[in-house]
Amino acid sequence: MNQLFSRGQLLFVVLTGLFITNVLIAEFVGVKIFALEPTLGLDTFNWRLFGQSGSLSFTAGVMLWPVVFVMTDIINEYYGPRGVRFLSWLAVALIVYAFAFAYLAIWLVPATWWLTVMAPAGVPDMQAAFSAVFGQALWTIAGSVVAFLVAQLIDVSVFHQIRRRTGPRWLGLRATGSTLVSQFIDSYVVLYIAFVLGPQQWPVALFLAVGTVNYFYKGIVAILATPILYLVHRIVDSWLGHEEAERLRAHAAAG
Repeated sequence: MNQLFSRGQLLFVVLTGLFITNVLIAEFVGVKIFALEPTLGLDTFNWRLFGQSGSLSFTAGVMLWPVVFVMTDIINEYYGPRGVRFLSWLAVALIVYAFAFAYLAIWLVPATWWLTVMAPAGVPDMQAAFSAVFGQALWTIAGSVVAFLVAQLIDVSVFHQIRRRTGPRWLGLRATGSTLVSQFIDSYVVLYIAFVLGPQQWPVALFLAVGTVNYFYKGIVAILATPILYLVHRIVDSWLGHEEAERLRAHAAAG
């Protein structure tokens, strides 16, 4: 074969790039918290849960997680537990690597003129703004990394347990089922480490309320993303060809 990669290898490279890119972007933009209702042009719902009330607030990183969910399920389907575990550990290593250089960039002494270059736009201190956006607290980074890794390892385990019982059918069931289980863990672990154990010392009621709202959001997104998963699955099957697609799926199912 006079080509650098087989189609199966090329697919893995593309999925790896999409997966890592989305995870890294989600980590960095996640520092922003947005209110869902005003973003959609709606009045605040004033939800009440565990004694807490207010708007539905999420990190901006939730924009990327639907893509991560679909990528994880496609990798699970064609490359099995080893593929997902490899990419999950690689993602964690690259997240740590990225934040290490973000902290190094913060440490660099800023040019005097740069500090006030955006003052006319309402940013009087660029160093403070840069530090606030890229210098996430270590508790937040630790919570995010641990929650992501644990959730991914649980996801791959549940995905293949369902697959052993249902065979090659019911892709949507194993994809959505594994996501619902893994994201339940993710939604609470990240908040517990970052904001309960961390310096902010959130009360239990706030921790449970925010975690529950985030989990329901992720659950709804996982269900709504099921048609997209089937579409991507069909496109991948068509591009790989029937024989190669079946070979990869059989190899993945064997673990």
